[in-house]
Amino acid sequence: MSADQTTLAFDWSCRVFADNGCGFPSPGLHSFMFKPMFEVGGIEFNKPMLLALVTSLLVVGFFWAAFSKAKVVPGKLQMIGEAGYDFVRRGIVYETLGKREGEKYVPLMVSLFFFIWIMNLWSIIPVAQFPVTSIIAFPAALAAIVYLTWLILTFRKHGFVGGFKNLTGYDKSLGPVLPLVVTIEFFSNVLVRPFTHAVRLFANMFAGHLLLVMFTVASWYLLNGWLAPAGAVSFVMAIVMILFELFVQAVQAYVFVLLACSYVQGALAEHH
Repeated sequence: MSADQTTLAFDWSCRVFADNGCGFPSPGLHSFMFKPMFEVGGIEFNKPMLLALVTSLLVVGFFWAAFSKAKVVPGKLQMIGEAGYDFVRRGIVYETLGKREGEKYVPLMVSLFFFIWIMNLWSIIPVAQFPVTSIIAFPAALAAIVYLTWLILTFRKHGFVGGFKNLTGYDKSLGPVLPLVVTIEFFSNVLVRPFTHAVRLFANMFAGHLLLVMFTVASWYLLNGWLAPAGAVSFVMAIVMILFELFVQAVQAYVFVLLACSYVQGALAEHH
């Protein structure tokens, strides 16, 4: 299968017991590779990039429409916008950072949550059928934003020396084990933290998309001859996977933002 085909594109004549002798068209890395669709100003856009751009427009457009003419008695769109905004503000930011410290970071966290959630949702949207966050570059870029925010807040709050102590868990009362603790904490916080923050989101969406594509393709491949019941079972599993993905997509957006808030909380915490 060529890399320019979409995630669900395969040879429709390739079925079990078919005369053409082809095997099961299993999903693989080719399911995550796309050739450019068009070029704008020297920048080539492929399917994931286009979906990410559409996601940005959807998130900005929705909240603009919901709050540009906010009323005391909200309409339906404003009520939905307020419900989503309050879910992140009260359920994640306030719970982690508190109301006084957290209020200034609400816009960032709301943007991250809905941007990630919509990019995840593309996986089950007809035609799109691809989670943008299953491409590591997108979670990595979002994790980098959180990482830089965390570092800037850490050194702004504590200064250079205090910031270093905050990052490394420096505590002279540890005595002889202090160098070991500082080394481990520095490696964990400064080097490993942004990597795990990005990979957690990427790996879940990557694996989920592979499973969803596998059961979808298998449904058609097996729906032939006496293996038709197996194809029906695979179709049921595809539906189950779609429902499960709906849950995972929301959870991953929630976890990403929750961790982002915990990093900000750590940056603002007083070092003891």
